Amino acid sequence: MKVRVFASELEAATACAAHIAAEVRARPELVLGLPTGRSPINVYKELATLHHRGELDLSRATTFNLDEFLGLPPDDPASFRAYMERHLFQHVNLAPERIHFFDGSAPDAEAECVRYDAAVAAAGGFDLVLLGIGPNGHIAFNEPGDSALATSHRVLLSRETRQTLAPLVGDDVSRVPMAALTLGVAPLIQGRQVHLIAFGASKAAAVTAMVHGPITPRCPASFLQLHPNVSLWLDAVAARGLQRG
Repeated sequence: MKVRVFASELEAATACAAHIAAEVRARPELVLGLPTGRSPINVYKELATLHHRGELDLSRATTFNLDEFLGLPPDDPASFRAYMERHLFQHVNLAPERIHFFDGSAPDAEAECVRYDAAVAAAGGFDLVLLGIGPNGHIAFNEPGDSALATSHRVLLSRETRQTLAPLVGDDVSRVPMAALTLGVAPLIQGRQVHLIAFGASKAAAVTAMVHGPITPRCPASFLQLHPNVSLWLDAVAARGLQRG
């Protein structure tokens, strides 16, 4: 893994966004996998800034978000689709038909997962995946467990994960849905490039386990050890447990 450590979250997010923008300039038709949560907010803010400066054109790019809350329609303010509209989509020139999302309100969750996996495959998979990591080592909403699911699936969110998402809904964990739809591990680790961002003390143990621990579904992010092209964008606090030469 290529480990990049910065003095602050803002510096790390700015550098990560600059790299993504450079990749889009080199290949305007990139297929991007995008996360939600608190960690990507400054990355998205910087991508919007680069677009307004004329340094980022996303008109030919395609995006797939990694997950969505189960039971929420796209226009629900607590949905991840609404989050993406607020933090990125309203501020850049992505073509609406190139934006892909789970439908959290779909009547058949299993069929929706099959549909979404087929859409990702039809797009040729991900050229670049941006990931966060949960304090428990989850990526997307692949929670720790006895096994890792390769394909999209319905997942019950752990209390720890729901607590980390509470700041997105007024710090009220009761407003965070109990379940979600998420991409499985396979399309994430099959992306041609993977970029993972992690900031703050709450992520330090998970980052250490991801890099130095065993490959295990108990830390889903550890499967990234199998990937040949992973970059970590960390602040100094999140990186404090890493062994660096």
